[in-house]
This record gives sequence, C-alpha cells and structure tokens, in this order.
Amino acid sequence: MAVLSFSSSIFDLLTDEILFTILDFLAADSPLDLKSFSLVCKSFHAVESRHRKTLKPLRIDLLPSALRRYLSVSHVDLSLCPRVADCSLSAVAASLRSSLRSIDLSRSRSFTHAGIADLVSNCRFLVEMDLSNATDLTDCAAAAISRAVNLERLRMARCKMITDLGIGCVAVGCRKLKVISLRWCLGVTDFGVGLIAVKCKELKSLDVSYMQITKKCLPAILQLHNLEELVLAGCLGIDDEALATLKQGCKSLETLDVSNCPNVSHDGLSSLINGAVCLRQLILVNCTPVTHALATSLVKLPKLQVIKLDSCHVTCSGLKAIGKGCISLEELSLSKCSGVTDEGLSFLVTKHKGLKKLDITCCTKITDISVSSITSCSNLTSLKMESCSLVSKEAFVLIGQRCHLLEELDLTENEIDNEGFSIDLPFVNIKIQSVGITDCGIAAIAQGCPMLQIINLAYCKDISDDSLRSLSTCSRLNTLEIRGCARVSSVGLSLIAVGCKQIAKLDVKKCYHIDDAGMIPLAPLCQNLRQINLSYCSITDVGLLALASISCLQNMTILHLRGLSANGLAAALLACGSLTKVKLHVSFKSLLSQPLIHHMEARGCMFQWRDKPFQVEDMELKDAFNDYYA
Repeated sequence: MAVLSFSSSIFDLLTDEILFTILDFLAADSPLDLKSFSLVCKSFHAVESRHRKTLKPLRIDLLPSALRRYLSVSHVDLSLCPRVADCSLSAVAASLRSSLRSIDLSRSRSFTHAGIADLVSNCRFLVEMDLSNATDLTDCAAAAISRAVNLERLRMARCKMITDLGIGCVAVGCRKLKVISLRWCLGVTDFGVGLIAVKCKELKSLDVSYMQITKKCLPAILQLHNLEELVLAGCLGIDDEALATLKQGCKSLETLDVSNCPNVSHDGLSSLINGAVCLRQLILVNCTPVTHALATSLVKLPKLQVIKLDSCHVTCSGLKAIGKGCISLEELSLSKCSGVTDEGLSFLVTKHKGLKKLDITCCTKITDISVSSITSCSNLTSLKMESCSLVSKEAFVLIGQRCHLLEELDLTENEIDNEGFSIDLPFVNIKIQSVGITDCGIAAIAQGCPMLQIINLAYCKDISDDSLRSLSTCSRLNTLEIRGCARVSSVGLSLIAVGCKQIAKLDVKKCYHIDDAGMIPLAPLCQNLRQINLSYCSITDVGLLALASISCLQNMTILHLRGLSANGLAAALLACGSLTKVKLHVSFKSLLSQPLIHHMEARGCMFQWRDKPFQVEDMELKDAFNDYYA
C-alpha cells in the first residue's frame, strides 16, 4: 500500500483560502517565518509563491527571477532600486498584466515616459503610482500617465519638470483620481491645480505644498465636495484672504496643513475653522502664534483629534483654551514651541486624560509639575520630551509607574537614572542619552520590554558589553544606536548578532573597542542589516570585507577607520551589490580609481565626500581611543 507523505495527506487537502490565512498569521509575526515555510518542500514553496502579493526587491537584477516566481503580485515596490530602466518596467508590465494594482518608484530614476507608457498600456487595472523624486520626468511622462484611466492615487512630489500642460493631461485622463500629491512641483501653477480640481471630482486628498500657487486656484478646490485632506504647507501665495475663501466650501475637510505659511495669521485660520466643522487634524507647524483667540476658535471643531503646533509661539492662555475646548483631542505636538509652561501644559493634559501621543521636545520651561500631570494620561502610547532640562530624574519614575501603555519614549538629553526604568513597559521604541544610565538600567529595559524594536543609547558612557548582553534577549530589535559608548566592544556586538537577527540599522560610531572580531559574526547572522555607521571604529579591510557579504546592505558611513586601505575599501564596495549611499572621507576620492567610482555610480550608488577632521569631543572618549591604540 502506498504511503502518503505528510504534505499530500494533510496540506494538499486544504484550500488556498485556508493556507493563505495561515500564511497571513506567519507574516504578521515575522517575514522570516514565511521564508522558512517556503523552504520546507516544493508544495510549501508553491503555496507561498501564490500567496505573495507584494514584491520589494533589494536590487533591480533580482527582479526577473522574482517575477518568474511570484505571478499573483498586486504591489511592486522598487523604491530600494536607485536605477530602474524602461526594460524593467516592461518586464513588470508583461509579467503582472492582470494582477498589478500599484507600483512605487519613489526613489528610483533612469526610467522615462516610454517605460511608464508600457506599464500603463499593459496594466489596465493599475490604481496607484508613486513617482516621487523623479526629477527628470517631463510632460511626456504625464501624458503617458493620463492613459491610466483607473488610476486613483498618484504621487509626483518633486517632479520639478512637469508643467501645467502635463498635469492637464492627467486631469483629463485620470478622472477617478482620489489622491494626488504635487508637492514641490515647481512647474505647476494655479492653472494646473485648477484643472485637477475641475476634472477630478472624486478627489479626497490634495497636496500642493511648496508650490507657486495663490488664491486663484481655490475656487475650483471649493467645488471638491469629497475633499478630506488639503496640504498647503510652504505656499507663500496663500494668505488670510485665501483661507477666508476656503471656508465657503470644503465642508468635508478632515485634515488641513498650513505649516510654514508666513502670510497666514490667526484671523485667516479662525475664518476657515468656522466652516470646517468635520476637521480632525490641524497642522500649523512654524505658523502663526497660538493665542487665546485662535485656540478658542478650535472649540467649534468637536471632532478635532490631532493638533501639531511645532515651532510656534504658544501662550499659556492658548493652551488653556485648547484644554477647555478640544474635547476629542488624542494627539498634541508642541515640539520646540516657545511659551509652553507648567501652568498651561498641566491644565491642558489634566483636561484630556485620553491623550495618546504628546511631543514636548525642547520645551525647556517645564518641570516636574508638568510630568506629574502628564502621567495622569494613562492612555499615552507615545511621549517625546527630549531636552526638557528642568525635569529632575525623580519625575521620570512616575512615567514608568503610571503610563503602562507607552510604546515610544524619547528622553534624549535629560537627567535620568536606572530607577526610571524599573517598571515593565511595552516599549518598542526608546531613546535615551543620559550619563545616569548604566548597565542595570538597560537590563531593566530589556527585561521589561521584550518586544523592543528600536533603542538609541548614543553617548550613554557608562554602559558596557553587559548592556548589549541584556539587549540580545530582545529578538525583535531592528535599530541599535550606541555611538560614543566607548566601553562596549566586539564581545557585546557579537552577542547582539546572535540574539537580534532582525537588526537593520546599526550605529557604532566612536565605539573604539569594536573591531573586526565584531564584524565577522555580524555578517552571517544579521543578513537584514541595511544601514551601518562604522566611523572611528577599529575596523580594518578584513572586517569591512566581511560586511560586504550582507546582501541587504545599502548605506554605509566610513569615516576615520585607521585600519582601512584603499584596496580593501575598493574590494568591499565592489562586493556590496545593493549599496545606494556611501559616506567617505574626501582623502579616499583620489585613492579610489575613477572607473570604480563611475561603476558604482552607474549601479545606483551615491558617494558623499566629507572633509571632516579627526575629532574626539569628550575627554573620556579620547582616553578610550588612546588606550586602545596605545
């Protein structure tokens, strides 16, 4: 009697719908689990291929094989590929003719209107395109886009050569557009924006920030009865009179951004607010002073949930008025706002116990009084309070004791010690820069935050390899910044490599005791590493060549490595096939051959040459450096 395999007797009986549900759970936990699943057997490999809907290759040369394997992909993201030729877009069009719904080319160049035309003509169900930063595209490309009649979302930020003529083509051809971003499209004027508004009646989101527009295009925008988001940031031609015009329409508006509009005052904003009764998010970064009069007008916005006032002058009476009036407030950003005091901030937060996100970065006048009030907001998930220098270390203990839902915390350049981290919290992102933190504090963080993904310990000079040993238990850690931590060594970094295989961003600048012994285990174990800063470390050609085996590595900063030779650097650069940006000392520019530099640039790698002198700012770091090289 034939013996059925485990796969044929069980998994072959399951429908794709059930199998895809299983894979959805695996993907939610870790993308690496999907890879492991696909490697079990041919059957699992085929199932995973049918399940995959998103394709994001690290290098363009990997695209052909990926297209052959994944035939049901609906979203292609080529933003990691700096050079995408027309032939690559043609390959996507030929392989995913019926399934492709969206494509992201936001960091890619080298393609032209011909590639876009091929893509649009073959992929008739395309609903989303991101062409941001394609600074070489002309109106011919816009004309090609106009043939995507089902397009709903189009992003063309910084397409500076596109003019009103090209946008007019898009407006006429893409009548189903719901989202369009023309941010920094300097060739587009009131006429082009007006055409989009007149022809694309279904628009819900319009971004015309940093463009040369005036109030002339606003009457057309007023007729967009479905408009929910309007971004006017940096529009010098928008003033109070223009905003007064807007209040006559846009009753559906939910998000308004008038950041960096120097000609807008509280009069214009107050006038607009009178008509925007559905507003949920108001962004006024670097804008008019937030006085009692302006804040009082916000009372008329019962649905307002998010207010961002970064770099504005905020009065105490203004904060109190926000506290009294904005009953639905969930997120408040006061980063670098002058005028924020204990009196105003404490009043506001005690009125909004349901606050979820608060940013008071560089609000230098607040003290322990404010922190005590802030911690009454038990629903806080994000708290940013960098450089709040008057807050004592005792006050930070309250955060751990009362805010049990915190996931993100930024305490950079504050006086804090180990006691502040003695409570278990669900942190996934934490930034600390304090001389009071030692290995004991980091151990408490690692133990209490097993889901930690991002930690910044720059210049925490008292931490050692023991801290890295503690953090190595946080298996989800993907970003680690330990620059200026002179007591850590390759021993600690090796422990991170073993325990934190999802590390994607690593900064070990001025960690003088990290050498080749730390790089050699990092290379095979941390294959997801994409960005690394090795400046001032004790790494030689051997360590750099070891890193070159990491296929994902895209961004390297290599300044003042005393053991690095020009030949070693050249070999490493050639071996790193995915590099898109390398920061080097200018002295290497004459040591590397011009053909090598041209080859790397043709491959999509950008060099940033720095003429920074060797420097060690801190005496302790200088002593550590001298001890190591003694």
